[in-house]
Amino acid sequence: MSKKSEKPAEGKEPESSWKDVIYNPRSGEFFGRTASNWGLILLFYLVFYGFLAAMFVFTMWAMLLTLNDDTPKYRDRVASPGLAIRPISLNIVFNRSEPLAYGQYVQYLESFLHQYNDSEQAKNDLCMAGQYSEQDEEPQKKVCQFRRSLLQRCSGIEDTTFGYAKGQPCVIVKMNRIIGLKPAGDPYINCTSKSGKPLQMQYFPHEGTIDRMYFPYYGKKTHEGYVQPLVAVKLLLKKEDYNSELIVECKVEGSNLKNNDERDKFLGRITFRVLVTE
Repeated sequence: MSKKSEKPAEGKEPESSWKDVIYNPRSGEFFGRTASNWGLILLFYLVFYGFLAAMFVFTMWAMLLTLNDDTPKYRDRVASPGLAIRPISLNIVFNRSEPLAYGQYVQYLESFLHQYNDSEQAKNDLCMAGQYSEQDEEPQKKVCQFRRSLLQRCSGIEDTTFGYAKGQPCVIVKMNRIIGLKPAGDPYINCTSKSGKPLQMQYFPHEGTIDRMYFPYYGKKTHEGYVQPLVAVKLLLKKEDYNSELIVECKVEGSNLKNNDERDKFLGRITFRVLVTE
């Protein structure tokens, strides 16, 4: 019995293969869609995401119109300033007999106080002590002088080691800047020993006062050249104070500024440690 060769029936489509999923030469489809279908899908997403991008840009533009380049829109989150010290270290440890041990502190203080040099401050204004320097209507705000010489024994002018060579270091306390802050009363810095034994200190300017003429602050752009008022605290350590860690806490007092918020240990106060050896 002879075998007859099988021929495909006329008009019957050939079986599809997996390659047709990618590109079907009979229908011209690529991944199941024709070129016109893909074009319409691409056009839809271009219009859709273009609209989203335009809406986002418009929203940002409208929001920026409500902002002021010089003053933050919302300033109720920070009602009182924090305190900071210079040199930037909460643990001041050195041997007073070794210049290399305290040299980093001296170098930092000298660099920090450069902007307070009397020659630099001569270009600023002499303001009325005890009064706020309100300049709301002035486009460019004046800057009140704070001369380095006000720090006297902690100015680094007479004693270039800021007392570190004598074992009586100076620490500079400053308030952080807050735009528009006008503290009530007469703020001053007061430091106390938390080590269980009394510690003698000396303040510069006198009694650690922070004059109201340095307030308010109007911002970096409009108050160009502004320098914060400083208070220098000289620790009058004695021989019996050496070789033991001393804990000192400084607070801003005499005003409505907060200094006892348990949730923020730097709000209106700061605590640091000093260890002097010989």
